[in-house]
Amino acid sequence: MNQTQDNNEPDYDVVGLGFGPSNMALAAAIDEHNAAAGASAQLRALFLDREQQTGWHKNLLFEDASMQVAFAKDLVSFRNPTSELSFLNFLHQHGRLADFFNRGSMAPLRIEFVAYLRWAAQQLAHYVNYSSEVVRVVPQTSSGRITGYEVDIADANGVRTVTARHVVLAGGLQPTFPAGVRSGARVWHSAEFLERVANFEASSVRSVAVIGGGQSAAEVIEQMYHRFPQAQIHSVISRFGLIPSDASAYANRIFDPLAVDEQFTAEPQVRQALTDVHRNTNNSVVNPNTIAALYDLEYRDQWLGTERLNWHRAARVKAVREDYESRTVHLELHEGLGDGPGLLEADVAIFATGYRALDPTTVLGSHAGILVRDDQGRPSARRDYSAHTVLPDDAKLFLVGQTEHQHGISATLLSNIAVRAGEILESILSAGQGTAMQAEIRKASA
Repeated sequence: MNQTQDNNEPDYDVVGLGFGPSNMALAAAIDEHNAAAGASAQLRALFLDREQQTGWHKNLLFEDASMQVAFAKDLVSFRNPTSELSFLNFLHQHGRLADFFNRGSMAPLRIEFVAYLRWAAQQLAHYVNYSSEVVRVVPQTSSGRITGYEVDIADANGVRTVTARHVVLAGGLQPTFPAGVRSGARVWHSAEFLERVANFEASSVRSVAVIGGGQSAAEVIEQMYHRFPQAQIHSVISRFGLIPSDASAYANRIFDPLAVDEQFTAEPQVRQALTDVHRNTNNSVVNPNTIAALYDLEYRDQWLGTERLNWHRAARVKAVREDYESRTVHLELHEGLGDGPGLLEADVAIFATGYRALDPTTVLGSHAGILVRDDQGRPSARRDYSAHTVLPDDAKLFLVGQTEHQHGISATLLSNIAVRAGEILESILSAGQGTAMQAEIRKASA
């Protein structure tokens, strides 16, 4: 850890890693605060994103895909329904308000929501540097307390360092493969779908394996079915069939802001039980409309004698081997309903096998020991999403998307990003009203 002097002012009050929806929501909250505050109470904020522009699930932007949440769960509405950065105002500004409501659905198209994010990002552009990757975050200490952070940033000009009082880690979720499986020319994660599938001609793919039983897997199955009309599509799922997501009113209360309070204060075993029970609102489940569309394809093909959808139920992948000479992928399956191991040969294998939260060690490196962790090695956070640290901290490290085990299932989802942004802003303000105000206080007391 680096030692600092008490009279050193940081470059920024807050630096955010990532500029996806979570940190965009925080930037929007900061922008509102700065617009209303005097100069001495404004926050200096910088957000850093490795991408060239704001995006969201860029390789799953299918033209006909809808969001799984209502339009009001945008960057701002649950925190400030009158904000100019709301999805409704986006529609209004683009002359699409009536058309949207005439659809009869509260869920925007996925491509529409990304257009909204980019529209909002343009209005928050003064807070963000794109093509900038945070490579290291180093705690600064003084008199045994954490007083700030150094942030090393890699961009086209090399590596530079800025200092921040607070840091917000919102680097998003990272795609995961089953143990022993690695990405290859013909093996990839659904998070890479559109980029990878563009490399294949329609006539070059005769067999496809899709591993996973959630929304992404179902959408990939449907996409591959239509993109490769000669291909047999093999679905490898651990269950007997695709399970519909629970979007009922009472189940959806698990995403309410008040539910975060209730879960955070509950006993750990209660929190885990609630998360497990309500995973069917989002994880490893499929929108009923998508299930119906797939079933209709299969039903029609049965009548036509052109069956192309093949289901490997109660199955899991034991091993994957990519044969570069034959340009095929060999999968060894354990099929629970069969009489032993199954072998599957495909031209392409796509793993829709979920995501994991970014571990703070990725950027803290050798300084990760500052974090307090639970008995399962997960970082421990306060209610305001700031990390518990082994040293007293005047400066906070906020963990966004990494505390599902404490804040509940909404921690990694869009549902609470607006409210969470307000909570993080309030926490930052309570720690000191910006560097300018701190300087004024010191001048007055000198």
